[in-house]
Amino acid sequence: MSTPPSSLLRIAGLVEHRLGEVLRSEESRWSGFDPDLGSPVGEIARLIEAGGKRLRPAFCHWGYVGAGGDSGSSVVIDAGAALELLHAFALFHDDIMDGSSSRRGEPVTHEVFAAEHRGSGGSGESRRYGEGIAILVGDLAFVYSDRLLDGIPAVARDVWHELRIELNVGQLLDLMGSAHHERRRFKAERICRYKSGKYTIERPLHLGALMAAPDRAAELIPALSAYGLPLGDAFQMRDDVMGAFGSTELTGKPVGDDLREGKPTPLLALAIEMASEGQRTILDAVGRETLDDARVREVQDVIVATGALEEMERTIARLAAEAVEAIERAPITEDARRELIVLADYVSRRQS
Repeated sequence: MSTPPSSLLRIAGLVEHRLGEVLRSEESRWSGFDPDLGSPVGEIARLIEAGGKRLRPAFCHWGYVGAGGDSGSSVVIDAGAALELLHAFALFHDDIMDGSSSRRGEPVTHEVFAAEHRGSGGSGESRRYGEGIAILVGDLAFVYSDRLLDGIPAVARDVWHELRIELNVGQLLDLMGSAHHERRRFKAERICRYKSGKYTIERPLHLGALMAAPDRAAELIPALSAYGLPLGDAFQMRDDVMGAFGSTELTGKPVGDDLREGKPTPLLALAIEMASEGQRTILDAVGRETLDDARVREVQDVIVATGALEEMERTIARLAAEAVEAIERAPITEDARRELIVLADYVSRRQS
């Protein structure tokens, strides 16, 4: 399934409405205080409105419903909005760390403000100004996300804290792995799990479930992890395939973006394991050279020729099947089980 399921679209609509309320209020508040603040605060809404799958709110929602929560509760809608704001925080900072120029087909915030600085003849360096604004805008999104979860049960709050720590640990591993030309498969898989997989699927499920049933943590956490961890790995591996082979029209990023950035992905690590000496020489250019379009195509051809892409597709399918098998045994409601099976198919097979 590459088309988003209807339940995902419904949850996304509810969360987007709530985000609109929060962000319009904050933009009005701060632009009223000082007109200069309207544009930076408005960047959070611009990023969120540019697109996104809203997967984190969906997994949180079904964790909540699966543990007995009311599907129409404002509490779980606020939690979904908090997860989207946290994701926005990560993207603002990630775009700076990666030196990205576009996100979801739109110019990134640090480039927008750098261009504004150049155009106005501002003092200092335009690049540093743009990056500074984007960092602070990301920090605002981080605070707004936290505020939306005031009053949740203490055990759910602990999960929220752990989710945010793991996200930052994953980003650290990713940044250091790129700098150190990391190509060991076990390290690439660890980065894959911590920078995205856990905070996209496993932890949102935990958060939702413990918001609804804080006294069932011992029963729910292992059962949801048995689904969330393999599916989270499959999710990020699918992202890695799209990062190496996806089209700009579908992903909103340049073709071969992960290859150009030298990302330490399981796909690249697997290709290096399976490569001949000559093929390994070509793959070794990733992260060491500036790759033009022709060089990206050459690397892509080698990844395919080694059999790594085919093996990665088999791994993604196996992990998704493992997740489905686990959720079929989980002590959750039948409607949540059904929707989580649908989501497993979607996240493992999507094209954008």
